Amino acid sequence: MITVRSGPDRFPGRPSKGECIVIIYDLTCDKKHKFEGWFKDLAAFEEQKARKLITCPLCGSSDVAMIPSSIAVMGRSRELKERKADLADVSPMKMLEMVNDFVARNFDDVGERFAEVALKIHRGEEQKRNIRGVTTDKEEETLREEGVEFMKIPAPKFDS
Repeated sequence: MITVRSGPDRFPGRPSKGECIVIIYDLTCDKKHKFEGWFKDLAAFEEQKARKLITCPLCGSSDVAMIPSSIAVMGRSRELKERKADLADVSPMKMLEMVNDFVARNFDDVGERFAEVALKIHRGEEQKRNIRGVTTDKEEETLREEGVEFMKIPAPKFDS
């Protein structure tokens, strides 16, 4: 679950007038497709689930369940507030550079074979591992149809 706030004052205090708070839940359908749902609160999720208003974007199934999120922040420690304050001063380009550095250090570069390797990992034909590479629009469509999770991250060239 991730909480997202919009508006000019995104960090401390309560929402200001006209500001919206949403909770993002990680969801899965009965066919094991994973996707996100954005809700006002847990009660809104439960009510929409009971009325079968939540459907899988890949197969249309309304048999959905909440799954544990890969990103979770528990509690409000002083250390967490200090880290948020530090990150608030980071420019978007610097943040993108940090993400790209992390990916370069922690993901195997499979280049133009990304779709092929991702499908093999998804099907259990290769060992699970973090990979990075490039795809065509058609390959991306195939990966989505197969239920392969992936994320596109802009990879601009940075000055050394």
